[in-house]
Amino acid sequence: METRAMANPEQGNQTSITEFILLGFGTLPELRILFLVFLMIYIATMAINLLIVALVVADQNLHTPMYFFLGNLSCLETCYTSTLLPRMLVSLLTEDRTVSFSGCLSQYYFFGSMAATECLLLAVMSYDRYLAIHKPLHYAACMRGRSCLQLAGGTWIGGFLANSITTLSMSQLTFCGPNGIDHFFCDLIPLVKLSCNDPQVMEMLAFTLCLIFTLVPFLLTLMSYSCIIVTILRIPSTTGRQRAFSTCSSHLIVVTIYYGTLLIAYMFPATNTLRDFKKVLSVIYTVLTPLINPLIYSLRNKEVKEALRKALRKCRVGQC
Repeated sequence: METRAMANPEQGNQTSITEFILLGFGTLPELRILFLVFLMIYIATMAINLLIVALVVADQNLHTPMYFFLGNLSCLETCYTSTLLPRMLVSLLTEDRTVSFSGCLSQYYFFGSMAATECLLLAVMSYDRYLAIHKPLHYAACMRGRSCLQLAGGTWIGGFLANSITTLSMSQLTFCGPNGIDHFFCDLIPLVKLSCNDPQVMEMLAFTLCLIFTLVPFLLTLMSYSCIIVTILRIPSTTGRQRAFSTCSSHLIVVTIYYGTLLIAYMFPATNTLRDFKKVLSVIYTVLTPLINPLIYSLRNKEVKEALRKALRKCRVGQC
């Protein structure tokens, strides 16, 4: 363990940690199997999300507000997954779990920023669908190109600015005790637990930001989908209602799982009983959700399937 001596006027001489050990999943004999599973998930996640981004950029028929936001989501999922999984894969393969203090802060900054961005983006996407279904006559006027850019840009800027506050506060903490982070990545609560400072301030900050950037977007998303469901119930065609419900329910399940796991992980007390359960939840929102989102939101849509077929036809004739 690398350490450095610090002189603190209030506490005297103490040793500050400059390196952490990610305890991850412990010393399970199945770690190599986990490596293969997570490697396949990572490759599939990157391939699917990059495919969605390429289709949205290349196909003129997908240059609509809905697919613009879906392209943003896939781009976000690509970056989001790449902040966590490569480091975790290296740890599982080499059993080298050490990470520097600056590396840990950097990982948390990008992960936390993108998690907050995704929460905001999912809320924006639900609002987009609400306007398209509930107010179709006003949709084109409300969702012009500039409005879409402002909404998408606002989610990215808002997520990164919000997490800058937390990361800056964490950089001021002193770590002088054990250096084992009981997690598979550098997350806020496990890091704060290792600090010599009073954790209440940081825990309250984390709770407040989670309330603003997770609970509020989740409630807005639920409100949007509630209005969408009411509108769907008014559709006279039974087939139309069933098709709309199928799409709406699958979207709602995905966002509920994502927001729900985040809320439990960050807003519930960090007790020993919930510790392992929260690790499982973390796998859901960091590993599985980026893989599932493009399958639910994009690849089930007829326009995306048609764009994919056209791209494959071009590749067969050597034009890709």
